[in-house]
Amino acid sequence: MNENTHSKLMAIKQSFRLFMDGTTSRSMAQKGMGYKINWGVPFHELRKMATPYAPNYELAIELWKENIRECKIMATLIMPPERMSPELADVWTEQPLQQEMAEMLAFNLLQHVDFAPALAYQWMASDRMDRQICAYQLLARLFMKGNEPNQRGLDEYLDQVSVALQSDNLGVRRAASASLQKLAMLGDSYEQRVDQLLVRLQAP
Repeated sequence: MNENTHSKLMAIKQSFRLFMDGTTSRSMAQKGMGYKINWGVPFHELRKMATPYAPNYELAIELWKENIRECKIMATLIMPPERMSPELADVWTEQPLQQEMAEMLAFNLLQHVDFAPALAYQWMASDRMDRQICAYQLLARLFMKGNEPNQRGLDEYLDQVSVALQSDNLGVRRAASASLQKLAMLGDSYEQRVDQLLVRLQAP
């Protein structure tokens, strides 16, 4: 890490103390959001704090290495999407992510990369819940942007999402449901396929 990046990293970490919210931090901990350090800084504050630093590849890399909630969120905000690669996405998710972080990664960064559809389809078939959550949140964003799947992709998605909707993991179920709602908004033919799937799942 060069000296400039190091000084920025230190300044960012120190600034979290100014916005520390102990109540939010404790609430997150009680809900199982186990970060090594969690200052409880609200997302809107983190977004403002990230603005002067974005885009910055080197700083994003160093921020993500920190097992600190706020550092990781800021990493997703300042990483230039064009510098993000499938290999780096794998590295960043090598260790299982908190549900919040899986969602942040999809919303703040991965929806903007050119390999987003391929990554979403790969991760929705993962046996890891965090990658599934990230995948379905990512697909929801892509569908909202008007990205339509081809026939093979649609069939694959509907097969996977039907399993996800019955998952024991609430985060997976919610993310899958959100993506399905956005798919239905792409047009009548998609809405019909979604309705058929939901009827089939509700059948005894």
